[in-house]
Amino acid sequence: MFRKELSYYFSTPIAYIVIGLFLLAVSLFLWVIPGQWNVIESGYAQVDGLFQIAPWLLMLVCPALTMRLFAEERQSGTWLLLRAQPIALWKIVVGKYMAAFVLTVLALMPCIVHYFIVFYMAEPIGNIDGGQFIGSMMGLVFLSASFTGVGLLCSTLTKSQLVSFILGGVSCFILFWVTLQDHYSSISRGVVDLRDVMFFLSVAVAAVIISILIMNRAEKR
Repeated sequence: MFRKELSYYFSTPIAYIVIGLFLLAVSLFLWVIPGQWNVIESGYAQVDGLFQIAPWLLMLVCPALTMRLFAEERQSGTWLLLRAQPIALWKIVVGKYMAAFVLTVLALMPCIVHYFIVFYMAEPIGNIDGGQFIGSMMGLVFLSASFTGVGLLCSTLTKSQLVSFILGGVSCFILFWVTLQDHYSSISRGVVDLRDVMFFLSVAVAAVIISILIMNRAEKR
């Protein structure tokens, strides 16, 4: 299921469009658009703007990648065909989640380029906090795990991809604003606390488990 979903993403324009727009937006905010996130205007060898912008962009990226996982299957009727296969429901849900999560991580990896650009622009060369950068990247990965879980859950609640996307975006925003922001800020300082990591993973696991329960209940109706 994981391989099937991942190959589907790359056989359609979905992955390329979403990842491309994400990377373009990050680059524009860091290097082109004037403001507090612009690296050149800041005058410092740092890419803090990346880690301030990315969470808000991921609130759109993750729901965009997960909105079709169940909504499209149920709307088109292919879900019944999929369930006719000898695959356990939990394996289907976990496989779909892992495919979307891996794709989100792949979207984040090119952002490392910005670190090396600033690394060589700094005076002296290399005068940039690498530890903080690594911690912040880890924070984005864990945040993506939570957002992907929320997006997956929202996809189980409706047959409309648009509704799933909107519901996922709003849910990610509320969750980040209320609780995830503090844990993300903690990791972004370069201090990887096990409690923060476990919180992000707990949100992701809870979302996947609830998704399994919802789909299981829907089949019994």
